[in-house]
This record gives sequence, C-alpha cells and structure tokens, in this order.
Amino acid sequence: MVYAMDTLGYAKRLRDAGISQQQAESHAEAARDFIMAELVTKTDLHTALQALRADVQAVEARLEGKIDTQTLRLTVRLGALLAAGIAILAAVLKLT
Repeated sequence: MVYAMDTLGYAKRLRDAGISQQQAESHAEAARDFIMAELVTKTDLHTALQALRADVQAVEARLEGKIDTQTLRLTVRLGALLAAGIAILAAVLKLT
C-alpha cells in the first residue's frame, strides 16, 4: 500500500491555525518531500528481500564448501591416526 500525503488538507489546517497561505503550502510541500521520501513500498521490500535471499544462498554455498573441506580433513586425520595406532599395536605385539 502506498501512502499519499494530503498536502492540501495539511496546508489548510496550518492556515486555520493562523499561518499564512504561502508558508502553509511551503511547509506542506517540504513535509511531503522529506517525510514521504523515507517511506518504503512493497516493491522496495521485494527487491531488498531478493537481494538478501541471493546473499544467503551465496553464504550457504560457501559454508557447504568449507564443511566439505573440513569433513575431508577430519576423515584423513582419523585414517592417519587409525593407521598409526595399528602400526604401534603391531610393533608392540611383535616385540612381545
């Protein structure tokens, strides 16, 4: 939903409060320009959400790659430790 500021009604209320017409209209236009420029539309939110989803997918892909690398490293280390343990056990059994 896009909100529109009723500058005519705003200026009228200022005039009714005793402000000159020129000042009331200038104030209403300034308020519209500065306040309404900060409102976010559904399109703005949709665009930001798409960008955020793309960023999250990129981070997920990088994390999956890092997890795969760490899994491989741990597997190699476990294999090396297991082989070293078996070699030490074989050496101990051979000595006895």
